[in-house]
Parts: sequence; C-alpha cells; structure tokens
Amino acid sequence: MPRPFALVDAFTAEAYRGNPAVVFLLPHWPADQQLLMVAREMNQSETAFAVRRGDHFELRWFTPAIEVDLCGHATLAAAHYLWEIAAAETGLPITFSTRSGRLIAAPRGERIELDFPLIEQAPQQLPEELREALGVAPVYTGKGRFDWLVEVATEREVLEACPNFDRLGKAEGRGFILTAKASNSQGTNSPKYDFLSRFFAPAAGINEDPVTGSAHCCLAGYWASKLGKPSMLGYQASQRGGEVAVEVRGDRVLLGGAAITIFTGQLLAPLLEVAG
Repeated sequence: MPRPFALVDAFTAEAYRGNPAVVFLLPHWPADQQLLMVAREMNQSETAFAVRRGDHFELRWFTPAIEVDLCGHATLAAAHYLWEIAAAETGLPITFSTRSGRLIAAPRGERIELDFPLIEQAPQQLPEELREALGVAPVYTGKGRFDWLVEVATEREVLEACPNFDRLGKAEGRGFILTAKASNSQGTNSPKYDFLSRFFAPAAGINEDPVTGSAHCCLAGYWASKLGKPSMLGYQASQRGGEVAVEVRGDRVLLGGAAITIFTGQLLAPLLEVAG
C-alpha cells in the first residue's frame, strides 16, 4: 500500500533554506530495520515517523545511520505536516510521545513553538585531538547529554571553521556544537541575533546539520546564563542557514521556528507494519 510523505523545510519561512526533514504518518509501526531503510532511502539528516495513539502521536526520528533520541527540526516538520493534512486539528497543540518524553508543538502566529527539555551542560576539557579536528581555539568547552559544546571568541571563527569530519566521527557521543556570541557583522547580516552556531555530527551520519533544534536545547541555557536573558534568537550558520527562537522556562525550553512544505510523494515499496 502506498504511504504518503512530505519533505518539509524547518526553521525557515523560505524554500530551500532551514533544515529539510521527511515526514510519514503511519497507521502502525513497522519493524525498526524497515524504518531505518526508508530513512537511508530518503537520505535526509532526519526522517520522522508518526503513529496516532488516541489523543496524541508517537514520534520517532531516524538519520540515514541510526535512530536518535531527540530531534527538533523533524518534530517541527511533523507538526507542520500533520496540521497541513488535517491529521491534527488546526490551531490546537499536538502532543508527541517520544524517546525523550512528552513533547508539545503549538501554533504561534507564523511560527511553531516546541516545548522541549532543557539540556544542561557542564564544563569539561575537550581532548586535544578533538580540538585539532575542529580546527578552532575554544574559550569554553562543556559536555551535555548528547554533544560537546564549544564556544569560540568570534562569530568569524564559527563561520570559517573547517572540521576534519573523519577524525570527529571517531569521537564518542553524538556531535559538536560550535558557537559564539553574534556580532552581526561577519555574514549573518542582521542585528537581531543573540548567538550563532554550527553543528557537526559525523558519528551519526551527518557531517554538518543545517539547523538543529536539539542543539538549541543546550545552547538556550548556556547563552541565557551568559547574556542574562531567557528569550533569545539564534542563527545556525550552515550553508542553508536557519533561525531558532529560544525561551528558557525552568527545566524546559521553547523553540520557535517556521516551516514550509517543499514537495509531497508516495512510498511505493512494501512497508510491512507490526500491528499494535
């Protein structure tokens, strides 16, 4: 039976920017290996699969290599798609059950707001071989649940970083968040950003992720403490680029961004589902 899907650009209101994610709504869960094979075929940084369970949706995310515990842009894309096809009621929040607990997506004007867990990080020295692989001079390094957090002194250092992905891919953990306070003079071309970042995760099959919601769960708390403000706007300075609004609320963080559907299609190959 053909299975519809959409490719949605998340954390952007412009086509071909932000971070693309494929979204499927399925009646039941197939075997995990089939989900991974579909994600490899789609070849996006994340493919999201949703299954309705009463008043909420179960949601899972796969890179072309692995299933991940938390993904912001594919959650935003999933919410956008579910409202668009009327699988969820327009104007009302959507609750997702995930490997990272309950996540909520709510419409907020032109943006979608995601209620995600705040990811704490603590100071930890970055091993010299990883610093060399990143090719930067850190002013701070820390470690969170998933990733290394690496702050550098200037926006230019973030924009011009050229990591050695082969060497980074051998490190434990998911990836590396490279960040700096925004000077708004080296390429972002806007005085509105508070910080900027890039995200590298070669061990997860993604050399550089265009816009990473889960990384901003860590960045939000870090920059809120440094800048003394709970609400900020971040810019992820990948080739595609994208904006993520963040607001720290206790042990949660609100991530805000727009989304746009680029194309829809159908999966024609068999996808054997496991009832239940």
